Amino acid sequence: MTKDAPIPQAPRVAALVVAAGRGLRAGGDIPKQYQQLKGEAVLTRTLKALVSHPLIRDLVVVHHPDDSALLSNALAPLDQSVITTVGGATRDASVRAGLSAVPGGVDYVLIHDAARPLLGPEVIDGVIAALATHPGAAPGLPVVDALWQGDSTVQAIRARDGLYRAQTPQGFHLAAIRAAHAAHPGGAADDVEVALAHGLDIAITPGDESNLKLTQAQDFARVERLLESQSMIDIRTGNGFDVHRFCPGDHIWLCGVKIPHTRGLQGHSDADVGLHTVTDAIYGALAEGDIGTHFPPSDPQWKGAESHIFLTHAVDLASEKGFAISNADLTFLCERPKIGPHAVAMRARLAELLRIDPTRVSVKATTTEQLGFTGREEGIAAMATVTLVKS
Repeated sequence: MTKDAPIPQAPRVAALVVAAGRGLRAGGDIPKQYQQLKGEAVLTRTLKALVSHPLIRDLVVVHHPDDSALLSNALAPLDQSVITTVGGATRDASVRAGLSAVPGGVDYVLIHDAARPLLGPEVIDGVIAALATHPGAAPGLPVVDALWQGDSTVQAIRARDGLYRAQTPQGFHLAAIRAAHAAHPGGAADDVEVALAHGLDIAITPGDESNLKLTQAQDFARVERLLESQSMIDIRTGNGFDVHRFCPGDHIWLCGVKIPHTRGLQGHSDADVGLHTVTDAIYGALAEGDIGTHFPPSDPQWKGAESHIFLTHAVDLASEKGFAISNADLTFLCERPKIGPHAVAMRARLAELLRIDPTRVSVKATTTEQLGFTGREEGIAAMATVTLVKS
């Protein structure tokens, strides 16, 4: 490691987005970073990719003085405050302005192109990890195509060994890159060139083919196709398991169906072990805890509550997050009562609560061959699997 400060145990990371360019090659009436990409400004998507990363605490955007209104619109959807500063006539000058605006206490700064909206968390992870042992790090993709040198005809073949296509964010220890830019005469292609001129050791980290830069008009169509492919499939699967012991009574509730029985089921609510299990499966698919998280048994308002309340809440939560329920598979483990005579009614009620067709709902049962607490008829257990699909 050269020209580097000691590595902090928990580094504070800032992202600096260079958005002061005019982007004329991309066409359009406004700079490319403010053009719409699937209903959102390119810059907005870029900033969301950065602020969603858990290690990035501060965000600085360098903009052109004529773009204040466009910038304001692009920042509006963000939940995080953003430091803004006006850039210079060149990229070097804009980066220097951004570095000056980075707040005190920051250890690492990630300098990113505004026109790279498909930045993934893995690329950011790689850069930050490498900064623990290097003063600079940047993602790159190995050159795999043959390289030609020429004009209208090929004049020579060039070796591609050891060559990489540079990407951003390019990360640095803040003090080191500030010193590098202060000493550089200007005209560098990127910040890695500035850092190398200052003698900094730059690690190459894994890049991503999706992390492309919008340069030409046709690049927008390519990025839109990538966005469509990324959002096309989002499938979640959750499992649920629940147990209720028998108690004195003359009926039980299973999947919202009242079934006569020689005993009841004990529970804080109506003890519908079927609905509880399916509810927990939905919460599991959403990574939203379980019934106890949303309806604590210590809360007296849920004493004797009908369990369809819990399942409806889980279904509504899935819908709010953009998911539709694809199917549910529920299995009871019990000796008695016999589930078969009631399975059709249970499927119908469960499908109604899940808001799906009964053909997507399975309700079945098995005994445990008189083994365990269910075999001794001390209670009923149930397990369920539910699949959610992004709608």
